Amino acid sequence: MLTDPIRPYAGKTIVITGGAGGIGVETARVLLDRGAAAVLVDANGDALAAACTALGGGDRVVAVESDLQSNADCVRALRAGPALPYALVHLAGISLPDPADPGDTSVWDQVMNSNLRNAYLITRAFEKCCTTAGGEPARIVLTSSLAYRRGGVDRIAYSAAKGGIAAMIKALARRFAPAIHVNGVAPGIILTKMADPIIALRGADLLVEIPIRRFGKPREVATVIEFLCSPASSYVNGQIINVDGGTIHS
Repeated sequence: MLTDPIRPYAGKTIVITGGAGGIGVETARVLLDRGAAAVLVDANGDALAAACTALGGGDRVVAVESDLQSNADCVRALRAGPALPYALVHLAGISLPDPADPGDTSVWDQVMNSNLRNAYLITRAFEKCCTTAGGEPARIVLTSSLAYRRGGVDRIAYSAAKGGIAAMIKALARRFAPAIHVNGVAPGIILTKMADPIIALRGADLLVEIPIRRFGKPREVATVIEFLCSPASSYVNGQIINVDGGTIHS
C-alpha cells in the first residue's frame, strides 16, 4: 500500500516523551497534522494537561504522566496509544547548573536519571513494544544537545548526560537495525522554558556565537524530528543532526 505523502503517519502511533515541553508540543503538532496519533509522556501532570488542550485534544492525543524510571513505567507509556508505536521521540530531560559544593552529587543523579536512565529504559522497552507493520522499519529519535558538542561551562552533568545519549544513538543504531532506525537531534539554544535561565544569564554572549544571529524556535527542531520519523529518512541511521544555527561550526 502506498503511503499518503500528506498524511504519512495515518494509522501510526508515535510516543513523545517530554511531550509537555516546548519542543514536545510542536513535535506532536507537526506529527498530528500529518496523520499520527500522539502519546505525550511527561512527569508534569499540569503541563501535560495544558499541552493536550493546546493540541486540541481529541482521540488522537493520549497523555501519560510518568517519570519513566522503571521498565513497567516505560511499557505502560508505550502501550497507551491506540496501536503499538511506530516511533519513539525521546525529548524528556532536565538541565540544571552544577552545585557549588563539589561533593554534592544530587544534581548529577537528577540529571542522569531524567535524561539518560529513562532513555535507556524506554528504548530497550520500545524494541519489544514497537510495530513494523507493512515492513517499514520503526523509528527512534533521541535528543542530544549542543552542550554535548561543546561542553556546558556550568552544566557538567547535563553535558555528560547528552554525551551519553550520543553514544546510545550509535550503539542502538547498530543493535536494532534493520528493524528500527535510531537517530538523534542536537539542538542549540531553543526558545523554550528550559533555555530561559541560560538566555537571561548570558543571552547576548550566546547570540554572538550563532552565525544566523538568533535563537531557534521549537518548530525548527520538530520538523527535523519529523524528517527522521518519516519515509524520507529511509537510509539514515545512527546520525545526530545539529539544529543550532551553525553554532558548532562557527
